Amino acid sequence: MKIYDVPEFPNPARVRIALAEKNATDQVEFVAVDVMGGEHQGAEFRKKNPGAAVPVLELDDGTTISECTAITEYIDHAFDGPSLSGRTPKERAVVHMMQRRAEANLLDAVGAYFHHATPGLGPDIETYQNREWGEKQREKAVGGMRYFDSVLADQPYIAGDTFSMADITAFAGLAFADFAKVDIPEECAHLRAWRGRIAERPSIAG
Repeated sequence: MKIYDVPEFPNPARVRIALAEKNATDQVEFVAVDVMGGEHQGAEFRKKNPGAAVPVLELDDGTTISECTAITEYIDHAFDGPSLSGRTPKERAVVHMMQRRAEANLLDAVGAYFHHATPGLGPDIETYQNREWGEKQREKAVGGMRYFDSVLADQPYIAGDTFSMADITAFAGLAFADFAKVDIPEECAHLRAWRGRIAERPSIAG
């Protein structure tokens, strides 16, 4: 199988962490996409993902899968190792709920701020910007940080007692926030401690 991505970008990082958690990185061929050069907007790439975004997983039979949650689901079930998406119906529901909250209230909110209220990836890529919208999304991201801090006051991981794809998404969101210069509020001690623990996992640290 192949994964089309840009290694430094937040969403591709989520998939790479998931692969590392399943000890499956060496079973995938990575194909670099020249996003800065507009390759993702070309007709050939849009055949793989009409949304023109990375990452994209391409299976050996030609099936293409986009959206990080869907790719992570495939990885989680295709390879052995600890579950990233939950094993019981309750676990799966909670993981997906918290994964979506991490996406909407942190990662995507930071992304909207970055692409709308900062120079982003430059004028050739950022062809439409709404600064007011971007600033509101920055507020949303900071609110998301405070929410996850409250969650982590009572449990070790974003979705409960076990590391999951919700943690991967939240961690990637904070990394994007660093890049976009959106600081974690000083009072969010639980979130900071969680981030330190997650950063030490082999799938991330090395």
